[in-house]
Amino acid sequence: MTSSEIDRETLRALADEGNEKAQDRLADLADERGDLEELSELLDEGCEHAGELLTRRAAANRDLRELQRIADAGYAEAADVLDRLLDSPTDDSNR
Repeated sequence: MTSSEIDRETLRALADEGNEKAQDRLADLADERGDLEELSELLDEGCEHAGELLTRRAAANRDLRELQRIADAGYAEAADVLDRLLDSPTDDSNR
């Protein structure tokens, strides 16, 4: 077992006990790996940082459905980003 696995296991144990900094660090690690499933799980556990990271990705991809899902999962800023995208003028070349 490598030290990064032990570190991740320790972070997960701390996060499971309610440690928000450990949750945030797990979200950063998942984001670095591109692990959207883990980010979504962390969001479902109440990790605001995971919501922020997921929202950033969804906004960059203009993924309105994903933004709605993130907002529904409890990250209110995703709803704000979704509203801004819906209010912005459309690009006629994409019609």
